[in-house]
Amino acid sequence: MSVIQALQRAARPAAVVVALVTASPAAHAQSRHPSPASLLVAKQLVATTGATALFSPLIAGVVEQAKNLYLQQNPGLAKDLNEIANKMRKDLQPRFAEVTNEVARLYATHFTEQELKDILAFYRSPTGKKMLAQQPNVVDASMKFAQNWSNKLSEQVIAQMREELKKKGHDF
Repeated sequence: MSVIQALQRAARPAAVVVALVTASPAAHAQSRHPSPASLLVAKQLVATTGATALFSPLIAGVVEQAKNLYLQQNPGLAKDLNEIANKMRKDLQPRFAEVTNEVARLYATHFTEQELKDILAFYRSPTGKKMLAQQPNVVDASMKFAQNWSNKLSEQVIAQMREELKKKGHDF
């Protein structure tokens, strides 16, 4: 599985919650300073849905970019840079909590405590668990369908455009 595919799979549970955030009328009414109780429920929601999984590769990616920057300047540093990068990835991993906390804060900002509890209850229900498990399959199938559909539409548009250009005297 490619990194992009892994990111797409990881993003799916979060995508549903993000869609709910943008669609909820109450989302705009919620205070910018959520209560500690709302933050706690939001953190539970983030953990249950895997809403930060999309961001999991960030630390490793940033370290890898920095390592590659130095490797381009001096390929002889590969051994040392690999050791340093491995240590940095481990040392920086606790900082991922900053991302988790911010995502939870965003949810708590856009939803009331009760809404968060309702959403969390759904995702903990058998149907919610099934949705989390099956959503990557549905999204993958949807993306494949959309790609095929757009390819066919593109062929149709190109052919139709060619015909219209021929009508105007352009030869292809």
